[in-house]
Amino acid sequence: MKRHVININEKKCTGCGLCIPGCPEGAIQIVDGKARLVSDLFCDGLGACLGHCPEGAITIEEREAEPYDERKVMENVIPKGENTIRAHLQHLKDHNEMDYYKEALDILDEKNIQLTSKAVETVQQPSGCPGSRTMTLKHEKDVERPVAAETPSALTHWPIQLHLMSPNAPHYQRSDVLLAADCTAFSAGNFHSTHLKGKTLAIACPKLDEGLKIYVEKLTALIDEAKINTLTVLMMQVPCCSGLLNLAQTAAEQALRKVPIKAIVISFNGEILQEKWV
Repeated sequence: MKRHVININEKKCTGCGLCIPGCPEGAIQIVDGKARLVSDLFCDGLGACLGHCPEGAITIEEREAEPYDERKVMENVIPKGENTIRAHLQHLKDHNEMDYYKEALDILDEKNIQLTSKAVETVQQPSGCPGSRTMTLKHEKDVERPVAAETPSALTHWPIQLHLMSPNAPHYQRSDVLLAADCTAFSAGNFHSTHLKGKTLAIACPKLDEGLKIYVEKLTALIDEAKINTLTVLMMQVPCCSGLLNLAQTAAEQALRKVPIKAIVISFNGEILQEKWV
């Protein structure tokens, strides 16, 4: 069956092992000095390991793979102790995989494994994947602001979704391109004035979108055929969002031309946390 699983770029991987704690399911092991996906059965494709790789060697791809097996995963997780069990359960809850979550609890019951009260409390706390964590954002309230004219849109073209846009469209030719994660425009109140102004736009989600290979092909075409000047990648602070930068860098490696790439990471409140040329 076709489903999402991780892909590890062996050339980029340094074997540091930082991805392993992020995968309580045990799908990744260090073999011969490189991180390896040891079994499709263990990989849920949810990307908990993505943000832990400092080299950007891990991405999610859609391919033929064996179905994910929660029972086999639990057989792998249980011997590692309560902390690993808690991390796995929380991971399932954070991604709303409640069928797998209930199956995992049933397996624990079958094996007469009781989590401590501390463990149960931890499972209920908002931890795990930051990209799926529920939170309330606080903004400054009750502050009088002058009435201003409606903020004009800086969008100059359509469509903007990476699957729908054409690299051959005239507005992309020799332009400065902003490749933005879907959520960024909703977090950054100044998205149009600060990030989009003067640029052409493409949007994508590296975690939820399918056909990431097509994304790489289109970004490569933007570099080689549209001859864009620069590529700015705007991402959220959640680990899985770094996959967007990985796509851009992969495209740049495949392209014949070279273009400068800037990476910008913003917080849930739209503040710039990191901005650098990569």
